[in-house]
Amino acid sequence: MFQLTLATFLGICIGIERELARKTAGLRTYALVSMGSALFTVLSRTALAEFIGSQGYDPSRIASQILVGIGFIGAGVIIFSPHEERVKGITTAASIWVSAAVGMSVGYRMYSVAAFATLLVILILMVLWWFEFKVIKPISGKRP
Repeated sequence: MFQLTLATFLGICIGIERELARKTAGLRTYALVSMGSALFTVLSRTALAEFIGSQGYDPSRIASQILVGIGFIGAGVIIFSPHEERVKGITTAASIWVSAAVGMSVGYRMYSVAAFATLLVILILMVLWWFEFKVIKPISGKRP
């Protein structure tokens, strides 16, 4: 239960930034993605101990399928806007994807990796957003 709670909390931390940035995916989405990934990982790890040596059992399949499933969610948030001639939602899709990885890290009991990755995600989303819009966009002349 600790792992699910921690994964949920770390997902919420990422989701808070996305809520503040007024993106379509927010607190609940990130909490659920991170917690669900942790749950599948814990199930996979637990099943590994129970079925070790069984023919045809490969726990890495569950981890790989988490990534495939998250890919569908990510694809759902990416939108091409023809009137603006730009693609929207790629950062949101990428942050959902990394939120799943955070949950998987917790599921594999790699707590410090999960916490550090969450911190890096928040820094990337906040600091690089500021840098992009305050430094890069004015120099390049691109629209924000």
